[in-house]
Amino acid sequence: MQDINLIDVETKVRLDDDRAIFKRSQEIDSGFLSNLSDMKTESSSEFHRTGDFHKVASIPTVVVEKWFAQGFNIYDPNVKLEDIMKRIHKEDMEHFIATGKRLF
Repeated sequence: MQDINLIDVETKVRLDDDRAIFKRSQEIDSGFLSNLSDMKTESSSEFHRTGDFHKVASIPTVVVEKWFAQGFNIYDPNVKLEDIMKRIHKEDMEHFIATGKRLF
């Protein structure tokens, strides 16, 4: 059994006259990124079998929320894996990719 460390989003609120300003952040530790890198390396092995499910990426909540605010909803059924992967590459977030397999 593997322990899973959930990474929470932190919200800070600053009151400025008649406005509330929210700042959302999320600490991504090196262990999280190292684990994704290990998964990517392992999935590239010729001996690795993917089975029915294959982890492609692990995108932090704060990134999903940022994309949503920009009009890109990864939960929309019309958004394809290819769209998500293009966005990851476009924003230089390849470290969130968990596979070395060619997907499309």
